[in-house]
Amino acid sequence: MTNTLYYGDNLDILRQHIPDESVDLVYLDPPFNSNASYNVLFKERSGEESPAQIKAFTDTWEWTQESERIYEREIITNPDAPPAVKEMIWAFRQFVGANAMMAYLVMMAPRLVELRRVLNPTGTIYLHCDPTASHYLKMLMDAVFGASNFRNEIVWKRTTAHSDVAQGARHMGRIHDTLLRYSKGKQPTWNAVYTPYDDAYVDQIYRYTDSDGRRYQTQPLHARKPGGDTLYEWKGKLPPPGRYWAFSKENMQRLADEGRIVYSKNGVPRYKIYLDESKGKPLQDIWDDVAPVHLTPKERLGYPTQKPQALLERIISASSNEGDVVLDPFCGCGTAVAAAQKLKRHWIGIDVTHLAVALMKNRLRTAFDIVPVKDYRVDGEPVDVGSARALAEQDRYQFQFWAMSLLEALPRETGKKGADRGIDGLVYFIDGPRGGMRKAVVQVKSGKVSAPLIRDLKGTVEREKAALGLFITLEEPTSAMRTEAVSAGFYHSAVWQKDFPKIQIRTIAELLADKAFEIPPHPSMYQAAERVRPKEGQQPTMDEALSA
Repeated sequence: MTNTLYYGDNLDILRQHIPDESVDLVYLDPPFNSNASYNVLFKERSGEESPAQIKAFTDTWEWTQESERIYEREIITNPDAPPAVKEMIWAFRQFVGANAMMAYLVMMAPRLVELRRVLNPTGTIYLHCDPTASHYLKMLMDAVFGASNFRNEIVWKRTTAHSDVAQGARHMGRIHDTLLRYSKGKQPTWNAVYTPYDDAYVDQIYRYTDSDGRRYQTQPLHARKPGGDTLYEWKGKLPPPGRYWAFSKENMQRLADEGRIVYSKNGVPRYKIYLDESKGKPLQDIWDDVAPVHLTPKERLGYPTQKPQALLERIISASSNEGDVVLDPFCGCGTAVAAAQKLKRHWIGIDVTHLAVALMKNRLRTAFDIVPVKDYRVDGEPVDVGSARALAEQDRYQFQFWAMSLLEALPRETGKKGADRGIDGLVYFIDGPRGGMRKAVVQVKSGKVSAPLIRDLKGTVEREKAALGLFITLEEPTSAMRTEAVSAGFYHSAVWQKDFPKIQIRTIAELLADKAFEIPPHPSMYQAAERVRPKEGQQPTMDEALSA
């Protein structure tokens, strides 16, 4: 199994690329009406306004003709759709109506059916949602996976406190998310997870202390049923009527020799259980011990819906084993992928935006020192001019995001006419006293290009007081464009003692061939993930996995 990031619609990816029963664990956090656009936040640079929020997609749903088409074609008239799912979605339509919630459920239904298909018989799925939609999703999951395969409704305390009272809200603070856990079959993979006891519990239960400072509790040494030689006198006492000793006489003596037996005031023996030998408390379905991302600064990458890695590590540790395959079909900034990599699982990540894929690639590089092709696959990104042109024809904004990821430029907001003021992205570099920052403005064009575009870029560089102007084009530039660029002259870097062409042009073909722009050294625009040091027995490389 090769670790893979996929760009594209997860329904298409699941159907075209993921075989039946090939996945051991699915985690998904599908977006629904958080009242905020999903953004990738890039590093802010000192002294600059923050153009850092780039819309990747919005999670505000509405019922449209496309929703109606999916409802009919993917569910109601689809001969492969499970009858229970058809009936449930039809019932939702009668009750919920044609609105945002129904559009969301119609989007989710065929994806959940595909996720069940790819899970192996011992596999588990965790669906992360909030109370707005959790009750509908639980009914839908019952239809897809079977009510008997429901395992847990987990409540995760995602923040300490929240209140909109000052804005006139008439509800309590909403501080939890819900995770719905279902299995594919009756015997899902399960590894017991233990959490530390809280201080109040320790003080109440482990209230005794040995001379060496070890805390312990005591429990009776008798049992309801015999287990061999368990009815005898110990220190002149028999077990209580109708009961037996919990250990044979030989083992009782061994415990006494080890100092594991204490006696109550009336001489009844009791077994010492030390706190430092306890595994802790078995994991329950209320999780209030996993800190949200905003309380773990080293982990924050700036993705608004980013989940803490500890949350995913707990899920992956409990419901999979080393070498298993973990799938996240809405992977965003890739927390599930990063947790799987750290815990020596194989992984599959899918996202519908090139911004998210670029962010995940940066996260894997900075946290684990792994890169595409050598260590994992990236499927759906352009690899040549032909596939770049296909992306541009499909979605010019996604093409623009992808093109800027080739030089890790910071994108500017797109989608509003004139909003970018001639700037598609920015690159900041160090070139000034006391580490001061200068910037290069970036423009990306996927259509016909001509010399006036370079003149416009020169004007933008002057207006923005930028040092450089970088022009990325899918089509070959004309000789007049190159002449216009040369006429801009050079930018002299006092720090690096070098001249850089003030206006530079690169084609997509050149960038793919590693003919980069001439820019002074510059840090990545992406937030760096905290480095994870490899341990002995690290997950196999792609070549090792393919040969296994």
